[in-house]
Amino acid sequence: MKNVEEKAKELALLMDEGKGKNVVLLDVSKLNSWTDYFVIATITSSAHSQGLYKQAREYASANDLEVHLTNKKLPDGDDWNLIDFGNIVIHLMSDTARDFYDLEKLWHAGNLIDFRSA
Repeated sequence: MKNVEEKAKELALLMDEGKGKNVVLLDVSKLNSWTDYFVIATITSSAHSQGLYKQAREYASANDLEVHLTNKKLPDGDDWNLIDFGNIVIHLMSDTARDFYDLEKLWHAGNLIDFRSA
């Protein structure tokens, strides 16, 4: 059975393979009590976001991850989709939202994880 870090790495890789731009995996487990990992990816369109969302949900179903919450920031409808798997939270963000919210800077004390390594 896979541990949470392995699942987080696989989800980050899935977002990367799905053409998410600048995919980052952050270990934030020591910074809060509600999640362990953030996967952050830049999306290029609503259709791109929907495709990555679908891939993440399919992965979750196959790997015993429960979806706790999905949310969408709606300034123009496509800026930020959040998928909450409990210990792993995926942020699918437009360039504009990613620049504005700058989650990597906000959570700078988190550890950057290399999800591409074996």
